[in-house]
Amino acid sequence: MSIPTTEPGANDVAVNPIEDSDALLRVNGMSKHFPIKQGIIFQRQVGAVRAVDGVSFSVRAGETLGLVGESGCGKSTTGRVITKLLDPTSGNIVFDGQDIAGYSRRQMQHVRNNIQMIFQDPYSSLNPRHTIGTIVGAPFRVQNTKTDKGIKAEVQGLMERVGLNPEHYNRYPHEFSGGQRQRIGIARAIALRPKLIVCDEPVSALDVSIQAQVVNLLEDLQSEYGLAYVFVAHDLSVVRHIADRVAVMYLGKIMELTDRDSLYLAPVHPYTHSLMSAVPVPDPRKEAKRERILLVGDLPSPINPPSGCVFHTRCPKYRSVLSDADQQRCRSEIPLLEAKSPGHFAACHFPETRSEIAAAQDVGAHGR
Repeated sequence: MSIPTTEPGANDVAVNPIEDSDALLRVNGMSKHFPIKQGIIFQRQVGAVRAVDGVSFSVRAGETLGLVGESGCGKSTTGRVITKLLDPTSGNIVFDGQDIAGYSRRQMQHVRNNIQMIFQDPYSSLNPRHTIGTIVGAPFRVQNTKTDKGIKAEVQGLMERVGLNPEHYNRYPHEFSGGQRQRIGIARAIALRPKLIVCDEPVSALDVSIQAQVVNLLEDLQSEYGLAYVFVAHDLSVVRHIADRVAVMYLGKIMELTDRDSLYLAPVHPYTHSLMSAVPVPDPRKEAKRERILLVGDLPSPINPPSGCVFHTRCPKYRSVLSDADQQRCRSEIPLLEAKSPGHFAACHFPETRSEIAAAQDVGAHGR
């Protein structure tokens, strides 16, 4: 079933994915290109790795936006640019009404208490030479934040809130398990009560049973403190559980952006179709009947991405369905991230809903 494209100007709120007056974070045309230089003494730039290439989205206060895609699509780099751990090459990052894209390190110091990050690897994100009390208490000292009962009491309260024993205040990271270390990272991230936390695959290095505990903890903290999350992940099941809206990335660009239920029950982009078809279905009867959409070839190099639609070299619809004229359009014209229905954005010239994808994904869909 084809999806009609909304005419530009028909609905300004629906057509533009960042026009949200209530948004805490608005990212507009953000790019991050890593230069490739040649030469030993006089280095000159001969190219660039287009890790993130013109992404736009918004996040409301208390909302969770999931960023998904295969390895190398630029989702982790997007998270690091949002937090200004990396400076953007171009574009705007409007946080709480201020464009922080061009902020210096000193200017960012006044914003960092409201933007924090939880890192992927709980083994390398904690300094092994520091005690847990020092690690979790660092935000208070860096930001010179005063507490009513002192830093130690505040840190022990945070440890207890994330499920750690406050008596372990003087222990070192190597004395904790992976799940406990990630809880330490979470305690550090929420120490200053930020408004936004970027979660860079926070459960991918953990066992499945521990993953559920950490995700539930993140949801509880969000309800308690009104946090907004940008949740980076490759596990679509985890994202479906925690996210309110989901953005699907491919080769540095957003391919599809909509609310969780619409994405999982009625995806319209061919790349999203392929991702959804790879998700295991608990019903063997429907698993046997559904079509598995396989992508051919390797992920193109972000140094020299394909012309037109960056996905056309691996798109199953491009290879098997489209006419020569339509294929030429995919090769030459870059699709814009436009509304295909109210609140449902996709960067595709020929979007469609795959009924078998929707039917399969409907199995076991319980929401949060």
